[in-house]
Amino acid sequence: MQLTNMNWGDVADLSPDTPVVVPIAALEQHGRHMPLFTDSILLGEVVRRVQEPLADSVLFAPLTWLGNSEHHLDFPGTLSAAPRTYLDLLGQLVENFLFHGFRRIVFLNGHGGNIVPSQQALFEVRQRHRERDDLTLLAATYWTLGDSPADHIEGLTQRQMGHACEWETSMMLRINPQLVGDYENLEPISQEPSYAPASRAWITKDRSAIGYIGSPHAATAEKGEALLSFFAENVTRFLQRVAHGEE
Repeated sequence: MQLTNMNWGDVADLSPDTPVVVPIAALEQHGRHMPLFTDSILLGEVVRRVQEPLADSVLFAPLTWLGNSEHHLDFPGTLSAAPRTYLDLLGQLVENFLFHGFRRIVFLNGHGGNIVPSQQALFEVRQRHRERDDLTLLAATYWTLGDSPADHIEGLTQRQMGHACEWETSMMLRINPQLVGDYENLEPISQEPSYAPASRAWITKDRSAIGYIGSPHAATAEKGEALLSFFAENVTRFLQRVAHGEE
C-alpha cells in the first residue's frame, strides 16, 4: 500500500499493527559516472519490487530523498541536511505515525550516511515514549538484510557495498543505463578505510579524489538484475517478519 494514493479514511481504517515503511535515501555525488540521485533511484526500485509480494500487509510512505550527506559536500550538487536537522526530521516522521496510531515503524535505508542517524532518531523516539511497551521501531539498510550477495551471485568482485561501485553501477545499468557514464576504465579504489576495523572519521575526498569507492569497472546490467532481485527478496522476507510480529 502506498500512503500517497490513500485518503485519510483509508489510513484510519488500517490496523495499528500495520508496519509503516519510511524509505530514506539521499541526493549526493556518485563520481563522474553516476547520477546524484543514485541512492534514491536504487532504493525506489527495491521498494517497487517488494510492494507486490507484500500486498496490503505493509504501508509505504513516500521516499525521503534528503539525507545525511555532509561528507560528500566537497563535490558540487550534493545536498545534505545538517545532522541535528536530519535527526529531528526523522524523529518527527515517526512521531506523526505514532500520533495516528501506528505501532510498527521501519526506516528502510538506501544510503550509508543515514545508518547512524536513523538508529539515533529511533532511540530518541523510544526514550520519549518510555511508558509504552507496544512499539517496534526499526532501522534497516537494504543491502545488509542478508548474506553478502557475493556468496550467491557469480562474478561479483566486491563483498560489500561501496560508493558508485560495482554493485551500485550494476544496478543503475539495469534500471537506467542512460544515466551511467564511462565506468569501464575506472581504476578500483579501496573500500577499506585506514585503521580498520576501528572507525575513523573521514570525508569522501580523504578516500577518493573523484568520488567513487570500490570497483565500478566490473559492473554489468546482469549483475545489477541479480543484485536487485537478491536485495528485494531479503527486504520482502524482513518486512514479512515485521508484519507477522516475528522477532
